[in-house]
Amino acid sequence: MSGLNNLGANGGQPSAGFRVVVSPDSFKGSLSSVEAAEAIRSGVCRAAPDAHVTIVPMADGGEGTVDAVLAAAGGERVTVTVTGPLGEPVEAAYGILSDGRTAVIEMAAASGLPLLSAEARDPMAATTYGTGQLLRDALERGAKRIMIGLGGSATNDGGMGMAQALGVRFLDRTGQEMTGYGCGRLLADIESIDSAGIDPRLASAEVTILSDVTNPLCGSDGASAVYGPQKGATPELVQRLDAGLAHYAARIAAHNGRLVRDVPGAGAAGGLGAGLLAFCNAEMKPGIRVIMELAGFERAVEGARLVITGEGRTDGQTAFGKVPAGIADAARRTGVPVVCLSGGLGEGSDVLYEHGIAALFSIANRPMALDEAMRDAGTLLAEAAENIVRLYRAGMRS
Repeated sequence: MSGLNNLGANGGQPSAGFRVVVSPDSFKGSLSSVEAAEAIRSGVCRAAPDAHVTIVPMADGGEGTVDAVLAAAGGERVTVTVTGPLGEPVEAAYGILSDGRTAVIEMAAASGLPLLSAEARDPMAATTYGTGQLLRDALERGAKRIMIGLGGSATNDGGMGMAQALGVRFLDRTGQEMTGYGCGRLLADIESIDSAGIDPRLASAEVTILSDVTNPLCGSDGASAVYGPQKGATPELVQRLDAGLAHYAARIAAHNGRLVRDVPGAGAAGGLGAGLLAFCNAEMKPGIRVIMELAGFERAVEGARLVITGEGRTDGQTAFGKVPAGIADAARRTGVPVVCLSGGLGEGSDVLYEHGIAALFSIANRPMALDEAMRDAGTLLAEAAENIVRLYRAGMRS
């Protein structure tokens, strides 16, 4: 793949000796996956100047997905002005791959939690309309394959706003089209749905949902109950949002026969998974697997002595489709050890040993505040990688 970087430590031809694959996720709010990989490589090369380092930036459908896919497959970033989660204009970027027919979108770029301050979070009002605008823009540019990552949403609208942006009309009990951007507050008022005006280009497009989330749309494991509180929902609002999504699912079933309520992953991104399944004929796939295939990870790891991965925080949830778990699963089939560097190790992180991670390390090398750790993440990653490789090579010599 054009995005793989296989240079030796000094930027010349690669060495045939010590081969290391560097394949981290982004360190959210601090480093992109590409920046994290470069930092790790610098540490590896300080410890082993003869090393042959292959960089394969990675993502699982959340933040950093566009960067990782563009690094792997080549292409360009496109920036457009769309509607933000609370109706404000935002500049959102997505990728068009070098084939000119494949687009990769992060819903968080238009409808994400990082776009709002903690005080502004409002899952009753937040909309995915801007995400729909990104989809429409990709169609206008000729995309026939659209991959959309669902991590980091500020929304709980079931994809209602996204569908509106693509031409779907939602009608109330009086038969009038519902005005305003689709949001959690409006779900319970939907009486019928009219999709006659949906963008006709969707019919010939392949839409793939990239997500590691398996939550259904509703219930105790659904979008509202599990993710609503981090978006600002009180217990009372969680109940209202969950009831609204259940009503929405029933209206979808009555409209086109699609039963989205209990589909694993339908609750991803505040139910955007359900909306994409219902209106875009989307297919849901684990993000890490799709991106690893695009990046040619299994080919890159052949003959390697060590794989270094990482992410901003590692805990028990990492085992469920996050980057380090996916990397470890693929690497252990070839017998290559995998080390994970993390900004912080949380409860349950040791379960990753069962998934093929050989060792876990926090990059914090002294007591430090979170903002300091995030500011110095590149330096800390390089230092941790250097120490790991020095230890590894010392073991090889013994």
